[in-house]
Amino acid sequence: MAKIKKDRKGRENQGRVHMVEELGHGSHRGKGKATELVSRLREAYPDAQCSLYHTNPVQLLVSTILSAQCTDERVNQVTPVLFRRYPDAFSLGQADIAELEGLVRSTGFFRNKARNIRAACKLIADKHKGKVPANMDDLLTLPGVARKTANVVLGTAFGISSGVVVDTHVARVSQRLELTKNSQPEKIEGALMALIPQEEWIFFGHALILHGRRVCTARNPRCPACALNDLCPYPRKQMRS
Repeated sequence: MAKIKKDRKGRENQGRVHMVEELGHGSHRGKGKATELVSRLREAYPDAQCSLYHTNPVQLLVSTILSAQCTDERVNQVTPVLFRRYPDAFSLGQADIAELEGLVRSTGFFRNKARNIRAACKLIADKHKGKVPANMDDLLTLPGVARKTANVVLGTAFGISSGVVVDTHVARVSQRLELTKNSQPEKIEGALMALIPQEEWIFFGHALILHGRRVCTARNPRCPACALNDLCPYPRKQMRS
């Protein structure tokens, strides 16, 4: 039986041992679990933020497009040279496609990415006077931009909580925590938006990405060292299997 502890106000607090059962599923309990998750993630990753190097919204947009199926570390190795050669939307929109492909080749799917970057930046230059639009609707009209990229740009460059960034790390950790049973990014995002307060959406996405990289890895997750261990059904499922 878990030890009973008294907090400063004299109330009984059974600690974290049975937190999963206490918070559980369902609307009210699910939000209670989400609140506790945010609190612990803030303690574990107080400075969680986008790890893509950038100095302006155009660079962030381009870096995020390049990050598809590629590590941020690799993107950060590529972009300094890319942005010295093509520093803004105007130059990127007129870039030589063969040269652009060569500069981004190591990020994978380089032909697609180069075409999307040039087309998106041309549209930004022509329609938005070289500035990345600060709203979801306009961002989604840009080639190579879906909700994940748009959420990264809006949250990081403009501080706008438009949604929760869902990449492979966020999807994996959310499923293991049983915040969602969905596998489609849009549905995962919808589930997280329903549970997490809007003012925490930006932080939550970045923190879950860091947690997925450092602790809740795809292979051999470090469950014993995880700050969310008792909130997560995954370790107990692994023990039973």
